[in-house]
Formats: sequence, structure tokens, C-alpha cells
Amino acid sequence: MAKKKNQRAENPFPYSDSNKRYYTYDYYLRQTFGGKCAKIPLDAGFTCPNIDGTRGVGGCIYCSGRGSGDFAEAPTLSIAEQYRKTREKLSSKWSTERCIPYFQAHTNTYAPLPRLKELYEEALAQEGVVGLNIATRADCLEAGVPEYLAALADRTRLTVELGLQTIHDETARKINRGHTYEEFLVGYTRLRQASDKIGICIHLIFGLPGETEEMMMESVREVSRIKPDQVKLHLLHVLKNTTLSNQYQLGGYTPLDKKTYVSLVVNALELLPMDTVIARVTGDGMGEELLAPEWSRKKVSVINDIDKLLYERNTWQGIYAEKIDED
Repeated sequence: MAKKKNQRAENPFPYSDSNKRYYTYDYYLRQTFGGKCAKIPLDAGFTCPNIDGTRGVGGCIYCSGRGSGDFAEAPTLSIAEQYRKTREKLSSKWSTERCIPYFQAHTNTYAPLPRLKELYEEALAQEGVVGLNIATRADCLEAGVPEYLAALADRTRLTVELGLQTIHDETARKINRGHTYEEFLVGYTRLRQASDKIGICIHLIFGLPGETEEMMMESVREVSRIKPDQVKLHLLHVLKNTTLSNQYQLGGYTPLDKKTYVSLVVNALELLPMDTVIARVTGDGMGEELLAPEWSRKKVSVINDIDKLLYERNTWQGIYAEKIDED
């Protein structure tokens, strides 16, 4: 009788202690902090330059009214109160005292520097904090902000998350992103030059209107070349009361099917450097707000299918990354 293969024991990927063939965020946290950490989403009441008229109005076509902050407490609460309430809720799910405040809603460097300092310092002062995550846009790093972030990175494990979504300016216009890829690179470089201690996480979205699979992989290749510390891969969700939902309901947008998305993620993982942390392989849409795709509600199933396809192909993160550098 043939001996059953042990995927964990036979896993060729170096940054893993499980069957995962990519550098998971969970593995990164355990290696960095000595155990699991709970991320605490926060909504500090920011807006975005493509909402307030500076670069556009209406925001990105897929964005909810909370600006990706749907899982945070109300912005009318103080940062300390939001942190406390969310930490209590998560205590039943995560048996850990280590927490990372996550400024998630809208653009979290889009305010005067004194205000940013006040908010970040309040978050860092909370019990159990071991790091800080700040989600923002690369075109919203005004004078003094990168330098202050560099100073924060000397004090705590800082990750700045930059929403890119695509390198294609044509797509960026379609989704009302409000900045070009060149502008993104300027901001990215400013952070890199400010301090090598600042961890940079880049967000990409698969399934944006009009993009082919090759266009999506072009975005992945470019991100691979600039070597961020982390990458988040997202599925484009259609949420109620968004511009995208109007397009979807009128037949102007078709979401990706599950098989295609899983294949895209595996293709992307093969192209990203081995030592880049994959902070996400699919996103969450608020249950009552999600219109499509329905299959995305079963997040665990999507992640399991990604693992299965990596194993079936006998492939892993970064297997083709060196070829990109040679091109």
C-alpha cells in the first residue's frame, strides 16, 4: 500500500512551517513577535483626495462608504475606545495579548502632520501594542510625513500599506483612483529613502474592469521588481451602493469566477519574491453588503483551493521571480 504523501513534510518553500507554499502573514507574525497577533481595525475619520475633490469625487468605484473600514468601530469614538472595544470582541477568537492597531479606513496620512502624530501616538499608547499598520496612498505623503514615519519605525514595527491596485493608468482612470503609477512610484521611493525600517505593503486587486489576465500579471511583475516587504492580493468585490454595483446591475461588469481567481493568485505567487510576505490572498466583503461574487463568501474554501493548486502544480512563491530580474 502506497504511503500517503505528507504535504507539510515535503513542502519545498523555505518560509513556512506548514503546508503553505507561500510566505503567509501568520508565519511572519509568529517569526517576528514570537506568536500570533490580533490586528485591530481603526477608523480615524479620514477622507481621500479622490473623494473630497482634490483629485476627484466619489472615491474608487468599488469602495464602500466606510472606505474599507467596515470592520472598524465608528469614527465618532476615540482611537483608545475603538481599540478597547475591538480588542474585547476579538479576545474570544484570538488567545493573544499582542495587538497591532490598523488605521484602515480611507487614506490615513491625509491630514496635517500634528493630527497624524496625535492619532498614531494614541494608538501606540494602548495596552498590548507591538506594532502599527497605516493604510494610505502613495500620493498622500506630504512634507514631514515620511520623516515622522521613519522615526516611528525606530520605535515600533511599522508597516505602511500603499493601495496601488494596478499599474495601468487606463484602469486607474476607470476606477477613479486619482493617481498614476508614476505618482505611486514617487511616494514609494520617498518611503524607501526615509528609512529601511519602514515595512511597505502594496495592495493589488484582481478583476478590475477591463483588465485581462495578462494585464493583472503585468502589475504583479512590476511589483515584484520593486520588491515591497509585503503584498496584499484582493478579489474585486461588488458591494451595494457603489458605482461598481450600478455597473454590475446594468450588465456592464462581470466578476471573476472562482477557478480563474485561484489560478491568478497562484500565478502571482510564482512571480513574487520568496521573502515578500503575502499579507492576504483574498479579501472580505461585508456579508450584507456583498452583491457578487457569491463564491467569495466562503473565504476558507478559496484559500484551500489556492493551497491545492500550488501542490498540484508542484510550485511555490518566487519560483519564477529571478527570471523577472533577468528581463
